[in-house]
Amino acid sequence: MITSFFHDWEHRLASVSKDRIVRPFEWGEDWVTSNGHQSHDAQTRVANWVTEAMSDTGTFFDAPATQDYQFENAPAAVQRKGEAGTLRFPSALVTPHAVNNTVYARWFPAGPQSNHDTNVDRVLRSGSSIHNASVGRVSRSGPGRAVLVMSQWNADRDGHVGLARLLARFGISALRMSLPYHDLRMPAELTRADYIVSSNIARTVQACRQAVLDARRAIAWLALQGYERIGILGTSLGSCLAMLTTAHEPRIRAQALNHISPWFADVVWRGLSTQHVRQGLEGHVELSQLRELWRPISPFPYLDQVRHARTLLVYAKYDLTFPVDLSRMLVEEFKNERVPHEVAVLPCGHYSTGMAPFKFLDAYHLIRFLRQNL
Repeated sequence: MITSFFHDWEHRLASVSKDRIVRPFEWGEDWVTSNGHQSHDAQTRVANWVTEAMSDTGTFFDAPATQDYQFENAPAAVQRKGEAGTLRFPSALVTPHAVNNTVYARWFPAGPQSNHDTNVDRVLRSGSSIHNASVGRVSRSGPGRAVLVMSQWNADRDGHVGLARLLARFGISALRMSLPYHDLRMPAELTRADYIVSSNIARTVQACRQAVLDARRAIAWLALQGYERIGILGTSLGSCLAMLTTAHEPRIRAQALNHISPWFADVVWRGLSTQHVRQGLEGHVELSQLRELWRPISPFPYLDQVRHARTLLVYAKYDLTFPVDLSRMLVEEFKNERVPHEVAVLPCGHYSTGMAPFKFLDAYHLIRFLRQNL
């Protein structure tokens, strides 16, 4: 009975979005480098490009350093609510959409008064304000803690801002980064962030790769501010991208992965939220083939590369968007490979994670883990 209740609720919550579009299938060969394979057909060129990417993912996800960081202070009224301002910097991967090539990240520093109540459970249950009056530099006797926050697919500009404020409240500065093709980075022709997850094979890989390069530059900025205890938090699509970032970014000490799967393709193929994407793919590619083509942006190949960081794996018991058997499969792989990790299981579904009381339980697990491991 409870399973049916949550599954029905998930379908109702998912049906709120009315702007999903079935886009045509494309191999996306215009998004890949030719590497001397011009004579091959589009499918072969993309497959060869993926093979080459997997042969050296360190190069594929390398983000050249930049000094072109610009920080705009928030108005005083906004600062009083804990948001210091917005960081801007150029993406390391230039796409055909100019508006997408500037990265935006909102900064929520932990101020000297941020630790007046360090009991996460008590504050969440009390309904206490999550606003932090101070936006000064972190008061610390040793290196401060900071977390890069990567939200879910199609999050608007305020997605995970509440969580960023909470992190700052508990002494962890938070940099909330907009993903490629989201909010201020969305081209005028879109109403959804379709270009980061779509039936265009290579574009999906490149947009997700761009997110990882952006995350690495954001983390480099945190390091420039003097932070040494750096973590990353990602939800849903952001969770996948966060793990890819951790696999290629040695500065990350802890990763909190919120909704998980070993394979990017399987979530798209089977998930409730991506059935319109699957419709564009069907008849052109099989799941097994898609799994290989999207291997560079799947967590599974990188298990051995995240041993340097502590990991929290969070999944929802009644999830239809990240099917729960996939989540459990990734947990088992972490166990089998003896990669250090913790697990938290939410008694809800994917969309209902964002609803009370489950959003508070989720925040409790995420913040508690990051406080203990940074």
